[in-house]
Amino acid sequence: MTDRRQVAHLLRRLTFGPTSAEVDAAVRAGPDATLAALLRPAGPVAGLPSAADPVAALGPDASREDRQRARRDQRDQVNAAIRWWLGRMAGGGAAEKLVFFWHGHWATSVRKVRSAPLMLAQQQTFRRYGTGDTGPLVRAMLRDPALILWLDGQKNTRKAPNENLAREVMELFTLGVGAYSEDDVKAGARVLTGWQVDRAAGTAGLVARRHDDRPVTLLGRTGTFDADSYADLLVRHEAHLPFLVQRLWVRYGSGTAPPADVTARVVTAGRDTTALLAAVCRDPGFAGTRGALVKQPVEWLIGAVRQLGVPMTGLSIEEQQQLVNALRALGQVPLRPPSVGGWPVGAAWLTTSSTLARLRAGQRLAALAPAAADRLTGADRLEALADLLVVDGWSDRTRDALREVRQPRRLLALGLASPEYAVH
Repeated sequence: MTDRRQVAHLLRRLTFGPTSAEVDAAVRAGPDATLAALLRPAGPVAGLPSAADPVAALGPDASREDRQRARRDQRDQVNAAIRWWLGRMAGGGAAEKLVFFWHGHWATSVRKVRSAPLMLAQQQTFRRYGTGDTGPLVRAMLRDPALILWLDGQKNTRKAPNENLAREVMELFTLGVGAYSEDDVKAGARVLTGWQVDRAAGTAGLVARRHDDRPVTLLGRTGTFDADSYADLLVRHEAHLPFLVQRLWVRYGSGTAPPADVTARVVTAGRDTTALLAAVCRDPGFAGTRGALVKQPVEWLIGAVRQLGVPMTGLSIEEQQQLVNALRALGQVPLRPPSVGGWPVGAAWLTTSSTLARLRAGQRLAALAPAAADRLTGADRLEALADLLVVDGWSDRTRDALREVRQPRRLLALGLASPEYAVH
């Protein structure tokens, strides 16, 4: 018989948050069929929102009013893109959770990119390549317009190399600290010289006169390399797979680096991301991570939206924006990672201020889900709350606090702000 708690654990990690009915269905299907269904690639989205259309470029003689209007239009596009993506996340499934993983891994912020269309295009790259071999993904990202702008790739020329993109690609995205030398950074920067972004077209292209095509020695190989052959060197490097396994385990497993034996087992799945993620979930150590991972604010909010039955796409723009503002108060807004290192993990999300922010957001969500609150009126309301939020159980301290609450909406808000819901 399938252990319901283990199935719930699997669904909590791979999706933004399962409903109780989804857990029941997964128990009936069994763990193997459930895992296969969860990890089925979804592919790129057919229809992107209007925010995918670039704002018209301004000429050098544009008035102050025109520039202010353009900035306002860009800001409105970014907000629309964030709301649209939250709606996609609320649709459920592991595919969009993996897109969010890659967004945090290849952390790129619209604050510097200043283009919702380029950020949405980067998401499409994650959907297209993020479930398979990491080679095509790294190739695509080395020529991704948003990443190039974010890491100063446009400033990287034959005459004045800029090492930012080459360094971060090795340190944060593919190999990790200690797997490369400063000479590798310099050589990698030369290989990536000459890439320029056309904002209007949403593309990046190589400008030959700005590119340094001389031979270099890079990661132990000497020759003439381009972005694609550089990507191939990176994913074939002995440090790449262990590094990626560590990143997956931190976000899907325990929140800390995996033990050496876990890494040794999982890397045997190869460079296919779906196979690696399946290996993480099947690893004997995965079951022991239950209750060890702090939810990121986006995971917390979208899980609550799904479990409470909040009709995300049916909300008004103002109501949707209030949820975005709740994420801002919690410290995590999609498209706006704080740095190239991405968002923090673990106890950084468990502060006094974040608890208060979760309580306020929980009150807002409870107000948007009266039907969910109505289920919490009987003598068994604490069990009903645990079932609704797919929580395995309440600690004595939490149970004592919840037992005193009679008002259903307040009970729901407190459940959402509880340690048992924040850590899964």
